Amino acid sequence: MAKTFYTERDIDDLHARGVTSLDVHDDIVLTELARERALKLGVRLNRVTPGRHAEDRPDAELIHRVKAAVLARLNGQVDPAVLEAVVTKVVASLKK
Repeated sequence: MAKTFYTERDIDDLHARGVTSLDVHDDIVLTELARERALKLGVRLNRVTPGRHAEDRPDAELIHRVKAAVLARLNGQVDPAVLEAVVTKVVASLKK
């Protein structure tokens, strides 16, 4: 399988689109500057096993859409880690 490379600019573009986390595995390569930029911008880097992605969870699409809407509405004035925790908890409570 071909490797995907992310540069500092790629991380900036992802962050501008409201991406709050990035799954990283053996086929994903981040430059050192990309890794530093992700940490600076609060983009969480998730180490995953290929074939098992967070998106495989049934509620992942809903969580992603809610986070993107909140980030767009608040123009990035919210801590991505806090937003992730709150949205995940709310979606989980809806199942009960």
